[in-house]
Amino acid sequence: MSVFMIFRIALKALGRNKMRTALTMLGMIIGVAAVITMVALGTGAQTSIESQIQSAGTNMIMVSAGNFSMGGVRQGQGNASTLTPDDAREIARVPGVQYVAAASNTRGQIVAGNQNWNTQVQGTDVDLPLIRSWPTQQGAFFTAQDVATASKVAVLGSVVRDQLFPMPDTNPVGQVIRISHQPFTVVGVMASKGQSGMGQDQDDTILVPYTTVMKKLRGVTFIQQVTVSATSATDTTPTADRIAALLRTRHKIQNGDPDDFMVRTMEEMASVRVQATQTMTALLASIAGVSLLVGGIGIMNIMLVSVTERTREIGLRMAIGARGRDVLLQFLVEAVVLSLFGGSIGIGLGFALSQGVTFWMQWPTAVSANAVAVAFGFAAMTGVFFGFYPARKAAALDPIDALRFE
Repeated sequence: MSVFMIFRIALKALGRNKMRTALTMLGMIIGVAAVITMVALGTGAQTSIESQIQSAGTNMIMVSAGNFSMGGVRQGQGNASTLTPDDAREIARVPGVQYVAAASNTRGQIVAGNQNWNTQVQGTDVDLPLIRSWPTQQGAFFTAQDVATASKVAVLGSVVRDQLFPMPDTNPVGQVIRISHQPFTVVGVMASKGQSGMGQDQDDTILVPYTTVMKKLRGVTFIQQVTVSATSATDTTPTADRIAALLRTRHKIQNGDPDDFMVRTMEEMASVRVQATQTMTALLASIAGVSLLVGGIGIMNIMLVSVTERTREIGLRMAIGARGRDVLLQFLVEAVVLSLFGGSIGIGLGFALSQGVTFWMQWPTAVSANAVAVAFGFAAMTGVFFGFYPARKAAALDPIDALRFE
C-alpha cells in the first residue's frame, strides 16, 4: 500500500468523527500554545534586560560600599562607611578609567508649590551624564563648582517633573523646590531614560551634587557608591581588577581578609539577570510541557478506542491482503496527523497569545524560531510515541479473531 493511500485512509478515518478528533487535538493545541507563549515571555524579558544593560553602557563599573554589621545585624550592601570621596578621586587616576561619579543617596518628600512627591534623591557628580549617556532635556546639569561648594541645585527626572509641575507649559528650570524642608533651585530636567536593567524607574529621581547630600541632607562623611566608566568595553574587567587592588591597598586589607567594598561590572550584572531569566523560562516551559504530555496521553487513549471500534475493519483489511506493517503505519499516521495538526494550530495560538500579552500587559515577548521548532518537533514525537502502542496493537490482531469481533 502506498504512503499516499495510507494518508488518505488516515484522514478519512479521522474525519468520520470530527468532534472527537477536535477534542483530541485540543490537548496538543493547548500544550504547544502554552510552551510557545511561556518561552516568548522569557525570551522577551531576557532581550529587554540585555538591551537595558547595553543602553546603560557595557563599560560601566559599579563600586559599592560593603555590608555593615552591628550587633549581629547585617544591613546589606552599601551601608558600610568605608568608601570615601578620597577613594573616588584616587579611582579616577587608575589606568583605564575614563569617567568617575561618586554617589550618596537618600529619599525625601519633594515639595513644589502645592504639589509634592516622595522620591529618591540621588547625589552624584558631573560625570554621570557622560557615563550613562543621559542628556538633559531642559536647562543644564549642575557644574563642578556646584559640587565643590555643595550647592543646593537639583536636576529633575522626567517623572518627578511631571508630578511636581503637571501643567505642560510650565518650565521647571529656575523654580525653587523643597527637599526635606530645604530649598533647592532646579537647573535642569533629564531626558526620559526608562527602566534600568534592575527594573527601577530611572526617571523617578532627583539628581543633586553628592556633596550636598553628604553635608546638608544626610550629615555624613562617606559615600555609598562610585560609578566608573572604563575607556573601552574590552578593558572593563582589567580596570575593575585594578580598582579592587587600589581599594584593598587604601583600606589596608590584609591577604585573606574579605573586602569591605564590592566591584561589579555591568556584564556581571547582566549575566546574573539573564541566567535567572533563563532558569525561569525553563521552569515555565517545563510546566507548559506537562500539557503536551497530557495531550499525548489523550491521543493514545483515543487511538486505543479507535482500534477497538475498528477491529472488524482491521480484520477485513488484513483478510484481503493488507500486511501488519500497513495497519501499523495507518494508525501511526493517524496519531501523527492529530499531533501535527494540533501542533500547527497551537503555534498559531501561541503567536496570538504572545502578541496579546504584549498589547494588553505591555510585557515584552519574542517568539524564537528555536521555540517553534522544539514545540513542533515535540508534537511530532508525541504522536509517534503515544501512537505507536495502539498502532502496534492493531497490527498484531489476528484477522480471523478480528472478523469475529462484535
